[in-house]
Amino acid sequence: MEKRSGKKRENQAVMDANGWLTTFADLVMLLLTFFVMLLSMSSMDAKKLKETFSRFQGAPGVLELGSDQEITRLSELVRRYETTEHLLVVDHALMEKLLVPVKEPSPDRVKEVLEKFDTLFDITTDPLGIAVSFHGDLFFSPGKAELRDVMIPFLDTVAKAIEESDNDIFIVGHTDDIPARGSVFESNRQLSLKRAEAVLDYFVNQRRIPSQRFAVGGYGADRPLVPNDTPENRNKNRRVQIIFKVL
Repeated sequence: MEKRSGKKRENQAVMDANGWLTTFADLVMLLLTFFVMLLSMSSMDAKKLKETFSRFQGAPGVLELGSDQEITRLSELVRRYETTEHLLVVDHALMEKLLVPVKEPSPDRVKEVLEKFDTLFDITTDPLGIAVSFHGDLFFSPGKAELRDVMIPFLDTVAKAIEESDNDIFIVGHTDDIPARGSVFESNRQLSLKRAEAVLDYFVNQRRIPSQRFAVGGYGADRPLVPNDTPENRNKNRRVQIIFKVL
């Protein structure tokens, strides 16, 4: 009996000399995971990160970039956005200052546009950069893709900003969800694309901006800003965006 119990105790006392490797491997894996996490956080877009956190802090007010009185031209706004971490929140006064035509149309036209300014224009952020949007039928007749005269001075304002900047430009058209029946276009997507191309033709043929700086697209009714459930909302969704791509 004593021999058996002694042999049993001897077996229990033997330990694996390589057992520490398991703990060491776990530690190395945890450290590797930690450094990968640090690397991914350091490469995140500061604007996107700040925008994400702002959603947990309530709606932002007019921030420094949007209220900076030194900004007097659209090209300055684009450059400032590219070199700052502030969110882009453009107030009405600044937007009106940036988009009032360089060459003013007739007083009646100016009055007509300014009375509806809030519903006709937007300057917002886009995944590609800064988007200047023209809304509604004031700039295009319903179902048509020819530029109306009232749009030309505002396009001249944007053209001046394009000429003063180095950004590539993406022009994209949108429509509401009403089918393009009775129109020369087969679909809303085709109509939206032709409207974007009309803006492109003006920049290239009239303003002589190099065509290689532009790309065009048409989404039709696929990307509405708001639900197409009222005439006012459909007016907002009928738009052409001119996007200054971030460098």
